[in-house]
Amino acid sequence: MAVATLLMTAFTLQAQPRPRPFENPNLSFEDRAADLVRRLTLDEKVYMMMDNSRAVPRLGIDEYAWWNEALHGVARFGHATVFPQAIGMAATFDDEALLRTFTAVSDEGRAKSTDSRREGKRGRYHFLTYWTPNVNIFRDPRWGRGQETYGEDPYLTTRMGLAVVRGLQGPDDSRYAKAYACAKHFAVHSGPEWNRHSFNAADIDAADLWETYLPAFKALVTEGNVKQVMCAYQRYEGKPCCGSDQLLIDILRNRWHYQHYVVSDCGAIDDFYKEGRHETHPDSASAAADAILKGTDLECGRSYRSLPDAGRRGLIRESQLDVSLRRLMKARFELGDFDPDSLVEWTQIPLSVVNCQAHKDLALEMARKSMVLLQNNAQTLPLSPGTKGLLVMGASASDSIMQRGNYEGIPYHTVTILDGIRSKLSSMVPYVSTPVLLDRPAQAYVDSLMAVIPPCETVIFVGGITPQLEGESMRISHQGFRGGDRTTIELPEVQRLIVKALAEAGKTVVFVNCSGSAMGLLPESQRCAAILQAWYPGEAGGQAVADVLFGDYNPAGRLPVTFYRSDAQLPDYEDYSMKGRTYRFLQEDPLYVFGYGLSYTTFKYGQPVYDAEARSVSVKVKNTGKRAGDEVVQLYVRRLGEQPTAKALRGFQRVSIPAGKTVTVSFDVDEAAVSFFDRKSGDVAALNGEYVLMTGGSSRREDLQSVNINW
Repeated sequence: MAVATLLMTAFTLQAQPRPRPFENPNLSFEDRAADLVRRLTLDEKVYMMMDNSRAVPRLGIDEYAWWNEALHGVARFGHATVFPQAIGMAATFDDEALLRTFTAVSDEGRAKSTDSRREGKRGRYHFLTYWTPNVNIFRDPRWGRGQETYGEDPYLTTRMGLAVVRGLQGPDDSRYAKAYACAKHFAVHSGPEWNRHSFNAADIDAADLWETYLPAFKALVTEGNVKQVMCAYQRYEGKPCCGSDQLLIDILRNRWHYQHYVVSDCGAIDDFYKEGRHETHPDSASAAADAILKGTDLECGRSYRSLPDAGRRGLIRESQLDVSLRRLMKARFELGDFDPDSLVEWTQIPLSVVNCQAHKDLALEMARKSMVLLQNNAQTLPLSPGTKGLLVMGASASDSIMQRGNYEGIPYHTVTILDGIRSKLSSMVPYVSTPVLLDRPAQAYVDSLMAVIPPCETVIFVGGITPQLEGESMRISHQGFRGGDRTTIELPEVQRLIVKALAEAGKTVVFVNCSGSAMGLLPESQRCAAILQAWYPGEAGGQAVADVLFGDYNPAGRLPVTFYRSDAQLPDYEDYSMKGRTYRFLQEDPLYVFGYGLSYTTFKYGQPVYDAEARSVSVKVKNTGKRAGDEVVQLYVRRLGEQPTAKALRGFQRVSIPAGKTVTVSFDVDEAAVSFFDRKSGDVAALNGEYVLMTGGSSRREDLQSVNINW
């Protein structure tokens, strides 16, 4: 009997097929990818280099949709927690909170993806390669996609971008990646939207390139180990970014030693050859071959279907496709796409995590932290719940869709601003919905409106614009907007006239501005008692706005962009020179500076002290008011000498300070803190010389205390 059992066991072992190397989870991801690529036919390879990757049934390989979105929560994949838009989260100046946020986002993404796969659903947006964060510089407030970014400053964008990458991808020491983040759009890309498929960003000064447009990308690659880079639509110095040897080979691969894959923006390879676009290549085969050879491994689009034809014409070899395929297949192995759930720790995250109470609380925390109080004349705010004669106006007060921003998920429930205000009051506050825009003459409408509004003393006017007016490549025909961009930063005329009429009627106006970009609010600053910048604040945004208006939360958000006084302060939109742009290069005083924001308490800064031995600077900050509050302590650096540089943010900390207490905030002053572009070396470097270190609560000169050091 024992002999028979042994013979049967031996037969069973022989009958079981030995796993092929790519199926062996004990091998490295690189070895498994190399083995799999060797087994693919040319046609199979081509269709696995496109964003809707086909299945290969003979090898047991399922389809894979590479395109997924998670800009401020899992997007386009059913219900999820919707956090404030990226520009709003930049206003928190709290990268630790952003890391927690994107840890929550990747929890939800993993849980939803695992559940979808177990249900046999593998469609677009169901997978784990997220095309976020957008770390382009928001150089001009007219760019409609600026709301997707972390503002105008390279250092702030870097810190926030790293937090997003780390939250999405999970710990580096995990065998499997939790998800893949993506640094986009590489590079020198921030509008215009209407001509992005033909635009040439040319004659970029080397200092602007290395000090402004590239730092966040470099940090995400070299420090964050970001697993995807997306090349941009436009040309850079005459070559499409997805076919730029300077960007993708010289800088990304050779200088920064990037090891992972590059994906095109959707349809970007088509732009190489289609009429009316870049027209740098004669046809799709030459475009596809050149994109591969320059380093674009994965196409969002269909031009790569021409790769077999390119091979027949001698434009590319199959072995050159294999380089890209190995990168792509390594990604799928690293995400656990070929392995059982028992081996992949992230598949144990339950679906119940989606919009759980902890994530709802986090959405509210981020919305509160994003609120920027721009003006508060005579301590108009906070309002008392017993305020008499209160009226709420403006269509955005009840607009839950506005609060989602773009590239959004679907919330289970949204607290509108009107909902939030009403939750603070014992009786029903009257509400008058007024339009964001008006296509007919506005003055007659305003005159008739003022004749019928309810009696009131204080008006909370919720205005601004919406994601339906600013965003990516949009088809809109309203005056002041073009293709998703704006042609003016000014508040829409009908809203400006309403605020003017209210002020002239003696009403106390509290203006809540909702937008994903800086608005021209000079007349409103002269007519309104208080102004609160609320961005597109996500599912809990209405609660956060009300908490600030009625004093249940002490605001501490800071502007991640400059609020200019008017259109007259803006350079030519299509000029990519940084001259005259952002707080670093603007020569005139704006309306509200970068890094600015008020509180319901006050803070006093001491003189910064530099410790040469420790290479650090410290400053004492005292809460001189009567209530606890957060303060965003900022460090700016400027290099003196023959060619002095503009001051640049080099550190920030959001700290909570009890009333009457003092804290000491310290910043490291390392080589990165004193690095600026060096024309002799053609790179960013820490140069010997004299530097000014400035600490304070905003970038405004009057808000900064300084100390000079020698490096």
